[in-house]
This record gives sequence, C-alpha cells and structure tokens, in this order.
Amino acid sequence: MASQTTGIQQLLAAEKRAAEKVAEARKRKNRRLKQAKEEAQAEIETYRTEREKQFLEHQEKHMGSRTDIVRRMDEQTLQKMEELNQNVLQNKEEVMSRILELVYDIRPELHQNLKIN
Repeated sequence: MASQTTGIQQLLAAEKRAAEKVAEARKRKNRRLKQAKEEAQAEIETYRTEREKQFLEHQEKHMGSRTDIVRRMDEQTLQKMEELNQNVLQNKEEVMSRILELVYDIRPELHQNLKIN
C-alpha cells in the first residue's frame, strides 16, 4: 500500500512539474510574441519616418516648399484682385449709364393678357 501511495505522490509531483513547465513555456511564448510585436512596431515607425522624409524631399524638389506655394498663391490672388478692380474701374461708367438708361426709358404699353371688351 505504501508503494502505491509513493507512486501516486510521484505521479502528482511529475504532473505538477509538467504543469509548471507548460506554464513557463507559455510565458516565454507570450514574452517572445510581445517582443516581436514591439520590434515590428519600431521597424514600421522607422520605415514610416524614412518614407515621409523621402516624400517631403520629393515634394520640395518638384513643387517647392510650402511657403513658396503659399507665397505664389498669395501673389496670384492679389494679381487677380487687381485685374478685377481694373475691370470695375474701366466699365463702371458704362454700366451705370446703361442701368440709368434702362430705368429712365419707360414705354407704357398694355399688357398682352389684357382683353378689352
């Protein structure tokens, strides 16, 4: 009977050690997965910053810097506004005289729907 109890105790101890080893293996696996994920994230960030840098260099080379673009747009806007102001000044008198002519030129007429009995 004592040998059976000893055998059972040995089996229980072996089962406990196996469970501990399995738990430790799971912990190592989780640590490796976490480490791999962190390394992948760092690699992604490095790649992203590198590509952003390349894009900005390409944009600077082909389009100019943002300040240049804004400056050119401001210049174009001012130029268009000046052209419009010139057009207004050139055509103001003609438009005013045409409007006054239309207002003052009143021709009384009977309406086309009016029926006289």
